[in-house]
Amino acid sequence: MTVAWHGGGDSQVSRVKTLGSGGLFLSADHKRAVGTKLTLLFEVPGGFVQAEAVVRNVSPSAGMGVEFTSVGPQARVLLDDLLKRLLQ
Repeated sequence: MTVAWHGGGDSQVSRVKTLGSGGLFLSADHKRAVGTKLTLLFEVPGGFVQAEAVVRNVSPSAGMGVEFTSVGPQARVLLDDLLKRLLQ
């Protein structure tokens, strides 16, 4: 799955390495500093999830971990449904 994101003066598309209800880890060549606020957009079965997030950790060779800070109610339902499917 890929995620379009922007923040820190740039826009990118990155592959998701891990996904959870609280955030995700992006495989990204162009990383942002810890604390950078990002806007994320990604497609899941049933629609799109748009979320606000903040960079919580950076791995120079792998990417960056981001924590969701704001996910709308409809997007939260879509995200939770995806996680349930993946965990079955």
